[in-house]
Amino acid sequence: MISDQISPDLLRAFVAVCQQGSMSRVASQTGRTQSALSMQIKRLETLLERPLLQRTGRGVIPTAEGELFLGYATRILALNEEAHARVRQTEISGNVRIGLAEEVATAALPAALGRLHRAHPDIRLDITVQSSVGLGQLWDEHGLDLMIVPTSVTTADAQTVWNVEMHWVCARDHDMDFSRALDLVAFPSSCPWRRRMVESLVAAGIDHRMTMTSQSITALQAAVENGIGVGLLPADAIRPATMRLFKPPAGVPHTVTVQYGLYAHDRRPPVVDAALGILRRETPVSPND
Repeated sequence: MISDQISPDLLRAFVAVCQQGSMSRVASQTGRTQSALSMQIKRLETLLERPLLQRTGRGVIPTAEGELFLGYATRILALNEEAHARVRQTEISGNVRIGLAEEVATAALPAALGRLHRAHPDIRLDITVQSSVGLGQLWDEHGLDLMIVPTSVTTADAQTVWNVEMHWVCARDHDMDFSRALDLVAFPSSCPWRRRMVESLVAAGIDHRMTMTSQSITALQAAVENGIGVGLLPADAIRPATMRLFKPPAGVPHTVTVQYGLYAHDRRPPVVDAALGILRRETPVSPND
């Protein structure tokens, strides 16, 4: 059977590339060569007889088939880790207050927290999803035990940092009219994504206007899909069936990078350490960390 030939290593490689949007970055972070990583992806595509990644000039994004398989791959790896944790688990209980920036709460992190809950059912998760700035304020008030936000919102030292590369995206049928201002959809003004977006356009002298602002990444995805405006999204939030990469005007970088950090207080109980360990495994460590 094909499924017997799909090893966890192939799944991990595929999930990591989807999350990072770059084979070279994943290869650097895992200490492998890019050619070895590429061979793993090709092996997986051969087994499934479907293209899983769409190559672009700035990296890769999942194809429609790849997006579908990504969900299964994530679940398979989750079950594998859960089984391992449950067999070896010690009884850990208590409350963990976790803050997630809204834009990362729709990616791989909820699955990781689900694995934590299944492996340690006596841990009570108190998860707050809101704007990065709001989470930074909660952190300063000692209202969170763990937090994942852009590093620009706090002066605290991160446990680990990594870069998220944002791609300009638009609806598949988007027709750019360069005689008019560029329509944009974005998070509120306090969001680092939006600041980097606007800064890059201002630096290039590109006229633009906000046609939609929302704190919900799901709402922004829908706005892009329906042609309300151009947005910035990470690779794992791009839906190839309804979106395409947008080539920005001259002088504007093709991608925008935002640095994120995983934060934990120095003094923490075992229950927080258990949660921290799982979140560490889900966050790609920056090569510079």
